Amino acid sequence: MTLPITVAVVDDHPLFREGVIRSLAETGRFEVLAAGCTAEDALRIAADQRPDILLIDLSMPGGGHNAIKPILSRNASQCIVVLTASESSEDVVAALNAGVKGYVLKGVGSRSLAEILAAVTEGETYVTPRLSAHLLAALAGAARSGDATLGTLSDREREVLTLVSSGLSNKTVALELNLSEKTIKHHMSSILSKLNAKNRTQAAMVLRNSLDTDASAPRVSALRENADNPFV
Repeated sequence: MTLPITVAVVDDHPLFREGVIRSLAETGRFEVLAAGCTAEDALRIAADQRPDILLIDLSMPGGGHNAIKPILSRNASQCIVVLTASESSEDVVAALNAGVKGYVLKGVGSRSLAEILAAVTEGETYVTPRLSAHLLAALAGAARSGDATLGTLSDREREVLTLVSSGLSNKTVALELNLSEKTIKHHMSSILSKLNAKNRTQAAMVLRNSLDTDASAPRVSALRENADNPFV
């Protein structure tokens, strides 16, 4: 029997918060451990409950951004997904740089939200597709400065990064290369360290920018532009 994914929801709009909790519980795939409405609540819940996923808004008393870094500094493995109305590229970049695993807009459907949360627990990073273009532009400058570091990657790491950057999950990359998923995760940790990237999105941008300088090279999309596979 598959264990449910544990979730905590922190949002200062009671009606929205209760709707999210109800829709997730109805899928049978999630167990909601706690709910809150402030950044202080998010810190407390993360420390006391340690849910598989902490789902938080940015616009709430205390500020969602102000909760993310302290939570991850105490528990780097905590999976945080932002569920917000903000479409600001600055908010997206700041959240990803802080270490969140997903950035989802509040217009998302309940079924899509369930699929997104299930995917991030498998190691995916998600950004709402319509924000992708803005995010790519915002990250492009930072990525250019890291181009030279691609030379530090081994052939296998470059191969893994290319597949991950095309939108494949760790599990799919492992099957593609006939390796274990644990080995792929090890390679990704090494890649992030060598590229000085905080997440898969930044690493993919370094590779994408490098390929953009070579007209003969195949294009790799760091972020999917369609709703069917908007994972990075």
